[in-house]
Amino acid sequence: MARMKVNPTRMELRKLKERLKTATRGHKLLKDKSDEMIRQFMIYVKRNKKLREEVEQELGVALRDFMLAQAVTSSSDIEEAIAMPGTTVELTTSTTNVMSVNVPSINIKTSENNELYPYSFATMTSELDSSIATMNKLLVKLLELAEIEKTCNMLADEIEKNRRRVNALEYVMIPQIEETIKYINMKLDENERSATIRLMKVKSMIAEKTQ
Repeated sequence: MARMKVNPTRMELRKLKERLKTATRGHKLLKDKSDEMIRQFMIYVKRNKKLREEVEQELGVALRDFMLAQAVTSSSDIEEAIAMPGTTVELTTSTTNVMSVNVPSINIKTSENNELYPYSFATMTSELDSSIATMNKLLVKLLELAEIEKTCNMLADEIEKNRRRVNALEYVMIPQIEETIKYINMKLDENERSATIRLMKVKSMIAEKTQ
C-alpha cells in the first residue's frame, strides 16, 4: 500500500492519528448504515414481489374478461362504451425519507360521486363489467407497485454508492494512513537512534579530551 507524501514529523503523526480515528469511526457508521439500508431494501423487495404477483394475477383475470366481452360485442361498441371514463382520480405526490434517501410517496383519491360503469348494463356483457371493476381496483395497486419499485431502485443505487465509500475507506484510505503512520514512527525512531549515537560520540570525544 502506497503511503502518503508527508513530512515525518511528530505534528504530522498526531494529525494522521486523529485522521485515522475519524476515518475508522466514519467507516463503522457507513457500514452500519449500509447494513440497515440492505435490511430496508429486502423488506421493500419482498413487498414488491408479493404485490407484483397479485397485480399480474388480477390483471390476467381482467384481460380474460375483456377478451370474452370482445368475443360477443363489437370493438366499436366497446370503444364507445368506455370512451368516457365514469370515475376520476386525484393523485398527490410527495417524498418519504428512508435512510436519508427521499423516495416517492403517492396518494390516490377517488371521486365518490362518479359512476363506475359509464354505460347501460343492457348494452354490455357482464364480462366487461367484471373487467372494468377489476381494473378499477387494480389502479391503487399499480400506483403502489410503481412507488415501491422506484423506491427499490433508489435504495439499490444508494446502497451501491455507500458500498463504494465503505470500500474506499476500508481498502484505500485507512490502510494508507496506517502505512504512513508506520513510516513516520520508523523515521522518528531512526532519527532518535541517530541523535543518541551522535550524543554518545560527542560525550566520548569530550571524555577523551579531558583525559
